[in-house]
Amino acid sequence: MTIEDLVQQLVEREGSDLHLGAGTAPMIRIHGRLVAAGDSVLDAEDVRKIVYSILDNEQIRSFERDQELDMAFGISGLGRFRTNVFYQRGSVGAILRVIPTQVPELSGLGLPVDVCEGLAMKKKGLVLVTGATGSGKSTSLASMVDFINRGRNDHIVTIEDPIEFVHRNQNCRVTQREVGTDTPSFASALRRVLRQDPDVIMVGELRDLESIGSALTCAETGHLTFGTLHTNDAVQTLNRLIDVFPPHQQQQVRTQLSFVLEGIVCQQLVTRSDGRGRVLASEILLATPAVRALIRDDKAHQIPSAIQTGGKLGMRTMNQSLYELYRTRQITYEEAISRSTDTEELKRIFQRQS
Repeated sequence: MTIEDLVQQLVEREGSDLHLGAGTAPMIRIHGRLVAAGDSVLDAEDVRKIVYSILDNEQIRSFERDQELDMAFGISGLGRFRTNVFYQRGSVGAILRVIPTQVPELSGLGLPVDVCEGLAMKKKGLVLVTGATGSGKSTSLASMVDFINRGRNDHIVTIEDPIEFVHRNQNCRVTQREVGTDTPSFASALRRVLRQDPDVIMVGELRDLESIGSALTCAETGHLTFGTLHTNDAVQTLNRLIDVFPPHQQQQVRTQLSFVLEGIVCQQLVTRSDGRGRVLASEILLATPAVRALIRDDKAHQIPSAIQTGGKLGMRTMNQSLYELYRTRQITYEEAISRSTDTEELKRIFQRQS
């Protein structure tokens, strides 16, 4: 069994991830569920050989030194794959995720196109795409970057770990930097990015105080800055951004954030009612004057109400998105309830609309 055989099966079965580990058959995630890729059980040496076949000598040395490795690779005719290599119970394991060969257009993602295109055409400010791992954040960001690449004449700098979608220069010049290969860390790249004459900056992940602080500075100095966080809704996102700072700095950060924030897109992938694939549900927050005032005055808990009343501007809560997917029969009632972070409020929406 070779990596080519496994990856080909992953692609043919329209899976999203391939799991490799000793003592079990390879597993493929299809429409959110793990299924076996055949009956062959891999032992530790099988997995090591398969995984090492996609690594070069420097990557092998790095992995054996750090016992962790993030990288991406491509196979001609099959595509590119984001890969995490690790040890588990003393043996090598790996997870491979499919990266589509073509950057999808915004219209094909299930996001509100007008809102996302509007955010992508901002000249400055902070735009965040958030959600759990595997919710499609990287794809949404890549689609917005591609929209900018085709519609503006700017310099786009991306900082990623690893580089997933490869952007070719179109109307823009695109500089893509990979953490671990082109720069030591997100924070290090962000400290220097303003010297690279950027117009648009895309940060693969805002992980800590330094990277969040640098992203705020980039937005404040007149650059359109995109980033991701692993948060489930707009309020949680704002609290995460602020709480990472020491208490004596938090009011200053609220004020800074109230000026630079342009929008937050929170998303998750939900299983379709027919079981054939997943559909995207999203919460949209746009930085209206009222929203900026709530952020500045430490009243983030009132933001859901501001989102609910901002529907004409393109805003919507996650519960409103889940209800709409149910109303159009794309997802079941049970799936909608299970994906809500405020089930009682969603049940009230169902009751009002019944």
